Amino acid sequence: MTDAQQPQRASTRNTKYIKASQDVLYRAFTDPAALTTWQVPGDMTGEVHSFDGRVGGGFQMSLYYPESEESARGKTAGREDRYTARFVELTPPSRIAEAITFDTSDPALAGEMIMEVTLEPADGGTSVTIVFRDIPPGIRPEDNELGTQLSLEKLARYVE
Repeated sequence: MTDAQQPQRASTRNTKYIKASQDVLYRAFTDPAALTTWQVPGDMTGEVHSFDGRVGGGFQMSLYYPESEESARGKTAGREDRYTARFVELTPPSRIAEAITFDTSDPALAGEMIMEVTLEPADGGTSVTIVFRDIPPGIRPEDNELGTQLSLEKLARYVE
C-alpha cells in the first residue's frame, strides 16, 4: 500500500483548566505512582510495570477494565490494555511528548500514536492540553477523547 492508500489516522484534542501549578502537574505526568492513580479513565485501575523518566526512556503500563463490565474489550487481553510509552520530549514544566504503542495482536490497534501534553499558566492554575496524533484505526476518536476527558477529571481531583 502506498502512503496515499493508507487510511487517515485520527487526532483528538482535550483541554482542561486545573487549579495547580505547572510543576505539580508536570510531576503528575512523570511519576509512576501518580500515573496509576489518575491516568486510568473511569472505574479502570492501572499498574506501571517499568519506568525510566528520561528522553528515550519511558514506561510500560496496564489499564484494567473493572470486573463488573459484562464484556471483555481489552486491546491486549480480555480486560487489559497494556502499552509502552516512550518519552520523545520532556521540557519541564511545560511540555511532554510520548510515543505510545499498544501490546496487541490486532493490526487495527497496532502502530505508534503520539501524545503531546502542554501545560500553560492560566489565571492561578494551569491549562492542560492533551493532543493525540496518529490514533490507530481500531480506536474510535470519540472513545479516545472521552477517555482523555475522564483522565483529566481524575488528574484535577488528584492535584487540586
